[in-house]
Amino acid sequence: MTATPPAPAGPGSGAPGAARSGHGGRAVVATAVALALPVAGLALLLGVPRLDLHWGHQPTHFWLVLGTAAVSAVLAYATGEAAGRRGDARLSHVSLAFLASAGFLGLHALATPGILLAASNVGFVVATPVGVAIGSLFALRSTRDVSGSAAATEVVRSRRLRWALLALMLIWALVSLAGLPPLDGPPTEAETLPVLLAVPGMALYALAAWRYAQLWRARRQDVLLAVLAAYLLLAQALLAMALAPTWQLSWWEWHVLLLIAFGLVAVGARRSWHEERFAALYLEDTTSGHREASVLFADLQGFTAFSERHRPEEVTAMLNAYLGAAVPAVTRHGGDVDRIVGDALMVTFNKRGDQPDHAVRAVRAGLALQEATREVAVRHPQWPRFRVGINTGPTSVSLLGTHGGRTHTLIGDTVNTASRIEGRAPAGGVAVGPATLAALPRARTSPLGPLELKGKAAPVEAHLVLALEPGAEGTGPPAG
Repeated sequence: MTATPPAPAGPGSGAPGAARSGHGGRAVVATAVALALPVAGLALLLGVPRLDLHWGHQPTHFWLVLGTAAVSAVLAYATGEAAGRRGDARLSHVSLAFLASAGFLGLHALATPGILLAASNVGFVVATPVGVAIGSLFALRSTRDVSGSAAATEVVRSRRLRWALLALMLIWALVSLAGLPPLDGPPTEAETLPVLLAVPGMALYALAAWRYAQLWRARRQDVLLAVLAAYLLLAQALLAMALAPTWQLSWWEWHVLLLIAFGLVAVGARRSWHEERFAALYLEDTTSGHREASVLFADLQGFTAFSERHRPEEVTAMLNAYLGAAVPAVTRHGGDVDRIVGDALMVTFNKRGDQPDHAVRAVRAGLALQEATREVAVRHPQWPRFRVGINTGPTSVSLLGTHGGRTHTLIGDTVNTASRIEGRAPAGGVAVGPATLAALPRARTSPLGPLELKGKAAPVEAHLVLALEPGAEGTGPPAG
């Protein structure tokens, strides 16, 4: 079976701006009114003190805050994982905004008197405004539109910032528990801190929400609107933290606002197609950028004949044995498995723009795939063998499809040619195009001669790579 590359994207092919969720003017007005209600409620409670009732129920506070922190932590993980897979800088910073809130909210839960600690602790009491305010920095940074190497740099930087955030939370917890300065006084001494953090934090969230509103006007997707609304709710929560007396209804309001903010994003993501839940947030470079990339195709020569002679369960066992060896072999060298269709495997390199040695990685992966599957073939000599084709060149990073089926892939003649080269490779061999060969520092090769490939106006000079010489292993460790 010869791998068939994805068709080129056309207008309305599923980029984030193409899918519309049908929000009309009335929905926008209703959303704006709903977002204004918390401010109105806070003003009413503070303006009419007899309505601002006292309710000091510690268990409810503990579980409400801990549950909100858990929702935010799940969002931080989900957006961070998607950002890593797609190399998206915007989503990386959205993840950090959620992580900052989640970690410090968890610390705030510990401040509940009589639950885990005997009395309130100043460090844990002020943890929430600190975490939400830190999150506003990342929220605003997520609005920047970067591309190419700058986007890849931002993703790497965000990974370091994640570890820095986690370290800060740990240090904050240790200093608070030890009663060390500046977190060594009674909680009442820190009452001015939320006020100092509220003003800049509210301004940053409001600016981030405004920029997301411009993005939503172009893309109109639920998860994008949910993040926008969450930023506005977080801004209002900071206001309530600064003004509301402890254990009054106005104080409980900001706890509920945080839960609603993160819950909205979770619901918006849940309603999005599961393969690309956060696609609406992707940078343009993630969905319609250009990459110099390498593409590897592999399939089993003689697969159709084998399938005709064997029962489906035998074919399935054969494929699982081969793919169980092939997939780890290519991912170990930084390849992204784009798709598996029957016996065909498509693997991309440098889709995120973070692998300057992508051609060498692709060839290493192809040779590793053949070595790993050769061990399987030795145990089953009647099984077909993989053939591999690799090509290097310009591609377009595209998000194809719509709700019900979406995929993030590479498009272009480079992809098509890689598939055609694979179809002409011998079983057990790794064939490469001229651009891939030119990118290899030292390799033992054997010419396959000019190949007349279907759909190509001119023949393509292909070579069979026998081995990479020592020192041609590429630069840097495989991408994770």
